[in-house]
Amino acid sequence: MTDTSPVLLLLLSLGLCCPGALGQKYVTAPKFYDSKTTHPQRGKLLKLVCMNSLDSGVSWIRQDKAGTLHFIVYISTLSKTTFEGSQKTSSRFQVSKSGTSYQLQVNSFEAQDEGIYFCTVNFNQALYFSSGLHVFFPVTTTAAPVTAVPTTQSSQVTKRDVCLQSHEAETSKEKELNLFCEIFIWVPLAAACILLLVALVITIVLCQKTRRRRCRCKRPANGKPKMKPNMPNQQI
Repeated sequence: MTDTSPVLLLLLSLGLCCPGALGQKYVTAPKFYDSKTTHPQRGKLLKLVCMNSLDSGVSWIRQDKAGTLHFIVYISTLSKTTFEGSQKTSSRFQVSKSGTSYQLQVNSFEAQDEGIYFCTVNFNQALYFSSGLHVFFPVTTTAAPVTAVPTTQSSQVTKRDVCLQSHEAETSKEKELNLFCEIFIWVPLAAACILLLVALVITIVLCQKTRRRRCRCKRPANGKPKMKPNMPNQQI
C-alpha cells in the first residue's frame, strides 16, 4: 500500500469529510501515550495510542502540512503488521497491540514526521476515521535584539526621565489641589453673596409695604381728628 494509490486516497478523502460522526463510535482519537507529553522532541522517541472497540485492525495515517495523506502502517487483530510499500517491518516506526489499544511508536521524531495523525478502521466494507491529533514541534519565538547603551548615558537618561516624570507628577498634583481650593473657596462665597442679595431684596420689599400702610391715614397737626360742628335744631 502506498500513499499514491488512487483508491486509498479516495477512501481517505471520503473518511476525512466526516471524520468523527460515525468513526468515533468505534475508534477513539489518537493521543500521546505519555499524558504529560504535549509536543514531540526532535530526535526523541514518541508514542501514540488509540482505542478500537471493533474486532478489526487499525491503520495509522498522517496528514502533512500540505494536506497530503501518508499511510504509515496497518496492524491486524492478530498483531500482524503491514508498513508502507507492503513491508513487514520499518526502521522508523514500530507498532504493538494490547487488547483494544493500538500503539504507534516513532523511533526518532523529525520534521518529516510532523502532521495530523489519524486512526482508521475498516469494518463491514466501511471506513471509519477518528478525529486527528496535531503532532508538531512547539513554536519558538525569537526576541528582538537589544542594543547596548553606555552606562553613563543610560544613567543620565534615566535620571533625567525620572526627574521629568516626578516634576510632571508634582505639577499635575498642584493643579488638582489649586482647582479643589478654588472650588472650595468660591462656591461658598458665591452662595453667601446670593443669600445676602436675596435677603436685601426681601428687606426692601417689606420696608416699602410697611411705609405704604403708614401713609394711608393722615392726622392733623395738633394730633386730634377734625370734627364737624353740631348745628342747632331750628324751632318753628
